[in-house]
Amino acid sequence: MAPPSCETATVRVLCPKLLLSSGNQPGALQWLIGSPFFPPFTVVSTFRCIHQSPDLDQESDDLRKLLPKGFEVIGGLILGDSDAEKSALEAVRAARRLRKSISEGGELDDEKIVGASVDAGTGAIHFFISKTEKLAKLEPVGSVVYEEDKSGKYLWENGCLLHCELPIKLPFYFPASSPSESKKMFSEAVDAVITQFKEPNVVYIAETLKKASGDVPKPVVLCGKDFGFGADASNINRLPAAEDQVSDIISCSHLCLNSKPAALVNSAENADKIQISLMLNRSEKSPTSGAPVAEYFPATEEARLIVVDLNLDVLTYAPKELPLMHAVSNLVIPALVDQLYSLKKIILPHLLMEHPQLRIYHFNPPGVLHPITTIYELNYGETEMKQVDVRKSLHMRLGLPLDRPLLRTANALDLSVNDDSRSNTKKRGSIQLKDVHIGIPSSGVSEGVASVIQGSYEYYHYLQDSFDDSGWGCAYRSLQTIISWEIQQTLVEIGDKDPSFVGSREWIGAIELSFVLDKLLGVSCKIMNFRSGSELPEKCRELALHFETQGTPIMIGGGVLAYTLLGVDYDEGSGDCAFLILDPHYTGGEDHKKIVNGGWCGWKKAIDSKGKSFFLHNKFYNLLLPQRPNMV
Repeated sequence: MAPPSCETATVRVLCPKLLLSSGNQPGALQWLIGSPFFPPFTVVSTFRCIHQSPDLDQESDDLRKLLPKGFEVIGGLILGDSDAEKSALEAVRAARRLRKSISEGGELDDEKIVGASVDAGTGAIHFFISKTEKLAKLEPVGSVVYEEDKSGKYLWENGCLLHCELPIKLPFYFPASSPSESKKMFSEAVDAVITQFKEPNVVYIAETLKKASGDVPKPVVLCGKDFGFGADASNINRLPAAEDQVSDIISCSHLCLNSKPAALVNSAENADKIQISLMLNRSEKSPTSGAPVAEYFPATEEARLIVVDLNLDVLTYAPKELPLMHAVSNLVIPALVDQLYSLKKIILPHLLMEHPQLRIYHFNPPGVLHPITTIYELNYGETEMKQVDVRKSLHMRLGLPLDRPLLRTANALDLSVNDDSRSNTKKRGSIQLKDVHIGIPSSGVSEGVASVIQGSYEYYHYLQDSFDDSGWGCAYRSLQTIISWEIQQTLVEIGDKDPSFVGSREWIGAIELSFVLDKLLGVSCKIMNFRSGSELPEKCRELALHFETQGTPIMIGGGVLAYTLLGVDYDEGSGDCAFLILDPHYTGGEDHKKIVNGGWCGWKKAIDSKGKSFFLHNKFYNLLLPQRPNMV
């Protein structure tokens, strides 16, 4: 099928927020992000240009690290003036130069680029298309369609993530009398590693990144010889064209699972994930027989040895129907190469000193449909000013608010591997279900406005981790849903409980939870007291305001049971309301369907259709409202 002409082309906007800030000055640029796997002119996200002029070298360095392979810059948006086409042309030229810089001078002249201009007065956005670099005139698009309501579903029903971790211990020598040679030798050692990625005896093992289950597909082994490594590699780093015959090649969908509830397949957190492991086959037989040989190269002068630890961790996006071989060769390998060069660039100035402790994290912050990748220096604590400035810069880049810590390491995507529960091997990573309220039935408040928590949480409930806390652990589990820390020891350390409290089965309430949150996380809390459960509906407006401004889960204590409140649905006209309750008293397995159908997570009316009160009128209740820290 031929690509659409500019006159009939439609720009599809999937991201929920196209203009990142109304406070931008005229000439401010944003990069429009799309994917070669999406229909032409599909905008999936937008990044702010934070290096003005713009400094395209610095911008390309940042985006090369930040943007997963499978996504790319497809255009630019500029805050312009009354001449929309002239302003859009400026954005197009900047975007085209940025694409070249990111691809290190690749041939992109024939790529169509989207240009958009925002009228500073009215806020109206005008879209144009540039066919080639040499074309000085833009052509307006046929129509613009905003599809943010189904954007997450579009990405993750049709796509998956490929994750590859590769720890490298890189030794190299240089003359002790010539420290300046160290950078050259280090660069050569890095280049040698990159060469190994495309050796004929390299092996890539692809397997489903899946929590314990018995229905996991068998791993797939891809060999360097199958890619053509070591021979004619002209087909490498080329995505398959539509006419390519690839029906006999295993696709990514082979390692994707079909058992997930459709309502959950709406974010990177719940997307299908494929783990890629890289190995070098050193056990192949030599074509000729011979005795082992050792070669000795005497050093002409004193040498110095430096060992650099490089822990690569890349995440890429691919359509499920893309052949797995192409996904590895065109996405995973280039991502490893780019990240290796990025780490090298950070380490080089410190090569002869103490090396920075670098670690890669992947995040999927609210409002950004796809994951982003960051490199943090762990030499600093998360509150050290330099690290705070790094996060502030990322918040500005992504259009994230500056009053909440969305890109701290605790919010990183959990991509650890969990082994089968029936084996004797130790599990790594979380096995708790996340965000179980997604996809639950409606509250029943016909004219209500739902206000729910912001961000993700893990569902903790009775009998998890083979620990019997039935009858006494509901408040502990509610606190675990807010944080995953040791609780009893903290209460003893701050003097709230005696030492005998550790290991006991004594109840705790909202007050104790506030102590723990303050001690461990520095999170302050508000407490709402109710003499009777009948008073809770009267505070729905105040609770809605909490979820809209703070967005944190609320612990409900007192009475006879503890719950976690995830949101309220409130009709100001009639006063009708419902409470989104997460119940820690569930004792079954991690089965989302069973949890929702059993009412363990769902909307609860204060008085149901049978006249039964959810909150008891003869019991008191305390509500704990954690206050979100005003920081990044």
